[in-house]
Amino acid sequence: MIRVQFNAAMTLRRCVLILSMVASPVAFAQSGPAKPDLAKGQQIASQVCAACHGADGNSGTPANPKLAGQHADYLVKQLQNFKVKPGAKQAERANAVMAGFSAALSDADMRNVSAYFSAQTLKPSAARNKDVVELGKSIYRGGIPSKNVPACAGCHSPNGAGIPAQYPALGGQFADYTASQLVAFRQGTRNNSAQMSMISARMSDAEIQAVSDYIAGLR
Repeated sequence: MIRVQFNAAMTLRRCVLILSMVASPVAFAQSGPAKPDLAKGQQIASQVCAACHGADGNSGTPANPKLAGQHADYLVKQLQNFKVKPGAKQAERANAVMAGFSAALSDADMRNVSAYFSAQTLKPSAARNKDVVELGKSIYRGGIPSKNVPACAGCHSPNGAGIPAQYPALGGQFADYTASQLVAFRQGTRNNSAQMSMISARMSDAEIQAVSDYIAGLR
């Protein structure tokens, strides 16, 4: 009789242990990152980001990217990539200005300001060079088969909307900025996408300029 009671007690303990293990992930999920605070994000945007990117993420300077409507997860990743990781000699994205700003932001700050910009409406740029629009269109939609360059539309979608949490929206971005980033990937000053580093290394300056201009006109 004593032996039966002992086994029952052991079984009960095991059940409690198993239930606690099953419940833990649920409890963890419920206590995960808080929902982004758009009001706090707007405050950060107006105080920190507006001078270069515009208060609503619509930069007025081609050297500074438009952030309005960009996927929030992508923006968070970029802010994190401007920081130098422990043990690394430099950040994955080398930019002295952004390194200073990102270093002052907490993870919550990054989520908040990224969510705020993502919720804003993009005021798109436009293609400017009609002489290269066909070349840009060809590269964006069909790639450059002879150089093993894939079509941009495959990852960034036909209209440049991108894929949330995976690939950024490109449509309506300044041609100058897009071109500068492709060159940065090619030169190795931007190292946060092995795929883009490989692709840009196979492209000429003329091809980069053409596809960047075409992207600016995408809607």
